[in-house]
Amino acid sequence: MTFVNADPYPWPWNGELRPDNTALVVIDMQTDFCGQGGYVDTMGYDLSLTRAPIEPIQRLMARLRSLGYTVMHTREGHRPDLSDLPANKRWRSQRIGAGIGDAGPCGRILVRGEAGWEIIPELAPLPGEVVIDKPGKGSFCATDLELILRTRGIANLLLAGITTDVCVHTTMREANDRGFECLLLEDCTGATDAGNHRAALQMVKMQGGVFGAVASSSAVLEVLS
Repeated sequence: MTFVNADPYPWPWNGELRPDNTALVVIDMQTDFCGQGGYVDTMGYDLSLTRAPIEPIQRLMARLRSLGYTVMHTREGHRPDLSDLPANKRWRSQRIGAGIGDAGPCGRILVRGEAGWEIIPELAPLPGEVVIDKPGKGSFCATDLELILRTRGIANLLLAGITTDVCVHTTMREANDRGFECLLLEDCTGATDAGNHRAALQMVKMQGGVFGAVASSSAVLEVLS
């Protein structure tokens, strides 16, 4: 049995941590969320906060790949005709000066196929790694993620990416409700507000681990060595 030193309990709950049943899901590490001229940058947020997870993810991803663990990626974005973009979502983005679908320095904001929508080169998927394109915050909504995970026999999810309080948290909640055992990696995630990042971590730890557990990437690497 293998456990990661996590809070509020040793993870995974049953000690079954293996390459065949565990996947790293790297959420939305796209130029639009952590690159110059992208969506988050256009909104005026501090990019250092959403870029902070890059190096920890690189280290963990390299080790997991070398051991044969599944590595998956997600991208948030909408069809070029915006047929999958709710009107209220677009309206809210336009109110803060970064309208989804509008032209920006990295192409049309959060539109599939545009430069801003692409995953950053530092964390680019390898050939054969699954990339989930999602129109919303959660990685299970309107995607085939659950089908792929079930087909591969994945029970445990290591969650990384941005932002901790929005897309990562939504994905964790969705996964928990589907019975997946989730570990949120605190140094491999980031938010546009440091307080929101800390609050998102704390929410997971409540009620004995209401959505799973929280740990650092170093704690995972320690048990993989």
